[in-house]
This record gives sequence, structure tokens and C-alpha cells, in this order.
Amino acid sequence: MPPHARAVGPIPPGVDPDDYDRLRRRVLWAMPTGLYLMGSRAGGRRNLMTCNLVTQVATEPKLLGVGVEAGSVTLALVREGGSFTLSMLAHEDRAVVRTFAKPAVEDLEARTLSGVGFTDARVTGAPIPSLGVAWLDCRLDQCIELGSHALVIGEVVDAGPEGIGEIASVLASSDTRMHYGG
Repeated sequence: MPPHARAVGPIPPGVDPDDYDRLRRRVLWAMPTGLYLMGSRAGGRRNLMTCNLVTQVATEPKLLGVGVEAGSVTLALVREGGSFTLSMLAHEDRAVVRTFAKPAVEDLEARTLSGVGFTDARVTGAPIPSLGVAWLDCRLDQCIELGSHALVIGEVVDAGPEGIGEIASVLASSDTRMHYGG
């Protein structure tokens, strides 16, 4: 572990903190998770962000939960704009996730975010990247502070694309060399 890093959370008695932290991270990284692009918008500002801490948290109403880093551009836009989109990506689009590990560069004339085309969701207006396999448009329901992240919970108000058939293999964290977790 780098000298500036420290193990976070409880450490069982009698174990080396560095060894235990490496083990815990490996186990958490092994958990199967998808990789998504989360769109956010407040006023004229838009962003797309790579995320993987995503799950459906209720079926009635249809609620989606996304872990978003505290202090991020996306979290600020979701809070201010009151909505977000979540786009599933095709396996072959795995290279794009690195593009959105930092705030997107918006080009309104070209209708792109960091070079990727987008449309605005018809219900909330949050951006939907053109390369998504499928997407969900969500109205913010609540935001729960959880330390390093906030759990953003949104009610699904639209989905697409219309006429979608079987959803092909979607991108998962294990399809890249990106590690996020623990």
C-alpha cells in the first residue's frame, strides 16, 4: 500500500492491516457490477460520468439507486437539477468509460459531451449518450449521504429506446481493467 494510503474501516484483530486491506479490495473488486454512464443536468450545464455502484432498490415505485462520489460535479448537478439518466453500454464500447472518469467537456454546437453525441431525455432533460444500448430517465427521489459517496435514489419516469428487443451483452466492470470498490 502506498505510504499515503491507509486502510479504511474495521480491521480484524491480529491481522496485518495492509495485507487485509489488499484482500478486502480484491474481494470487493470481484463482485459482479455493470459499468454505466450517468447523465446529469442543471440549467444549461450537463455531465456524463462513469459509474458502477447501481441497483434497482424498489419495484413499486420503480426506484434506482446509484452511488455517486461526494463532491463530484455529477452529484451537484443531480441535486440542483433533480434528475439523472443511466445508460447501459455495449461490451464493445468499453473504451469510452475512461473518457467519463472526469467531468465532461460540453460542446453545445456539436451536441457532444467529451466527443460523444447526446440527446436530452424527454421527461427530465438530463443527457442520454447516443451510444447507449438502453437507458433509464429518473426523477430524484432522495439523496442519502454515506461518507465518501451519496446514494442517489431516482424514480424511473422513462426508458428507452422504444421498440428495444432483447438487450445484448452489456458492459461490466470485469470487461475492463478499471477497478473501483473497497
